[in-house]
Amino acid sequence: MLPIISTIPLRQMASGDVLSLQVYKFIGQNPGKKVYIQSNLHGAEIVGNAVIHQLIEFLTTLNNTDLIGEIWLLPVCNPMGTNQRSHHFSSGRHCAYEAKDWNRIFWDYEKDISQSNQSEENQLLSFAKSQLDLNVEEIRTNFLNAIKQQFIKVSDKVNSGVGIPYTEKFRYKLQSLSLDADYLIDIHSSTNQGLNYLYYFNNREESAKYFLLDFGILLDEYDGDAFDEAFIKPWLALEECFEQLGRTIQFNVEAWTLELGRGMEMIPDSVNKGVEGIKNYLKQKGILSQYFELDNIPELNSEMNFKTKSQATKYYATVGGMIQSRIALGAEVKAGEKLYQILSFNKQGKLPTIVDIFAHKDGFVFDVSANQSVNEGEFVLGII
Repeated sequence: MLPIISTIPLRQMASGDVLSLQVYKFIGQNPGKKVYIQSNLHGAEIVGNAVIHQLIEFLTTLNNTDLIGEIWLLPVCNPMGTNQRSHHFSSGRHCAYEAKDWNRIFWDYEKDISQSNQSEENQLLSFAKSQLDLNVEEIRTNFLNAIKQQFIKVSDKVNSGVGIPYTEKFRYKLQSLSLDADYLIDIHSSTNQGLNYLYYFNNREESAKYFLLDFGILLDEYDGDAFDEAFIKPWLALEECFEQLGRTIQFNVEAWTLELGRGMEMIPDSVNKGVEGIKNYLKQKGILSQYFELDNIPELNSEMNFKTKSQATKYYATVGGMIQSRIALGAEVKAGEKLYQILSFNKQGKLPTIVDIFAHKDGFVFDVSANQSVNEGEFVLGII
C-alpha cells in the first residue's frame, strides 16, 4: 500500500525560500483509530527520522486490509530547528529568535478556556455533568468537537492580516494535524547521552509495555506546554471530573514521548528499539489487523521499570571545571556513592582542586551531559 503524501508550506524565509512539512498518510480499507507519529521536534534529536523511514518502508509492504484506521507520519517536523547549527554542532532546542523551547510552546485547551467567563474546572465539570448518561464513545465525540470549536479561534488568529509570531504558527500547523488523533507518538532523544525509554501519563502503564522498552517515566508533573501534554491533558482532566461525579471513565486516548539514545546520532540499537516498539504497539492496539503477524518482535517486558518524573534528581555543576571519573550511563547507584569529580582551576592563586560529588539517594543514571567541560550551574547527570 502506498501513502498519500501531503506537502504543507510552513515558513517563507528572508531569502524567499519556503520551508515545508511533509506528511505520509497510510489509510486502511476499514475505518478505525488515527495514529499520529512525528520526529525531530528538537533539532539535534534526529533518531526518530530513521524510525519513521523504516515504518514507512514497513507500511508500504502491507495490503490496505492489514491496516485498520490510519497512520500519519511526520518526519523532520521542525525544519527550523533541524537546520540550526553552531560550528559543527546541531542545537535547535530553542527558537533562537523568540528564545523559546520548541517543545514548550503548544496550545493548551484547558488554559484557553480558563480565559473565558467560567473557570476551566467549572467548564469541564459542567461538561462532564451534561454527559453523565452517555456512553464513552459519545462523550469522546462530543468533547473532541468542543476542543475543535475552541481551536477554530486559534485558526482565526493565525489567518488574520496582522500576522503572528512564528512559534504560534508552527504549533498551529502541528496541532491541526494531530488534534483528532487517538494515539500520538512524539519521538525524541536525549540532547545529551540518554537511555531508551518513554514518558507516559496516568493509568497508561499497560499500553506502555507494548513499546518493549526497559523503563518508563510517568509524567506526574506537567503544565500542558509540551506536545504530548497539550494533546492528552484535556482528556485526563475530564477523566478526573467524571471521577468526582462518581463515574470512572478512561478514554482510549494515549500520548507518548519516546526517548531514543542521544542527540546528533541515529544509533542503530535505538532505531531498532523504536521501530520494533511502535510496530508492536500498533499491533496490540488493533491498528494492524488481527490476521497480520509481525516477525521477530520480542515478548512484552512484564518487568518494565516504572518511575515518576518527580522522583528524578538532576545534578548541576557546583563549581566550574572539567568532569572526570563520572559514573556510567545506566549504572545503579546508592545514596552516598561518588558520582563524579570536577577538576576546578579556581583562579585564586591556589593549586587546582578536585571536587567530589555524591549521590543524595538510590537510583540509576538515565541521562548524562555530552560535554565534560562545565560552567557552574550546568547539567551533569540525572538519576531516577
